[in-house]
Amino acid sequence: MENLQSFAPLILMFLVVYLFMIRPQMKRAKQEKKFAAELKKGDKVITKSGLHGKILDLNEDGTCIIECGAGKMKYERSAISMEMSNKMNAPAK
Repeated sequence: MENLQSFAPLILMFLVVYLFMIRPQMKRAKQEKKFAAELKKGDKVITKSGLHGKILDLNEDGTCIIECGAGKMKYERSAISMEMSNKMNAPAK
C-alpha cells in the first residue's frame, strides 16, 4: 500500500501530461493529415510560410503545384497550413 502511495504522484503527473499535452497534439496531427489527404484541385490554400495560392495539381509523391502571383510553385502537402486555409475559406459572419 505504501509503495502505491509513493508512485501515485508520478502516475498522476504522467496522466496530466498525457491528457493536456500528448493527446491534443496527436489529435491535431491526425486532423492535419486528413486535411492534406482531402485537398483537391482548385482549393484555395495558404502555406505555413504565408504563400496564398490555388492548387493546380496533386502528385502521388505527396507534393502539389500551387499557382500564385509569382507563378507556379511545387510544395509538399504538409507545408499547407490547415488552420490558415480554413480561416481564409470560412464564410464571413
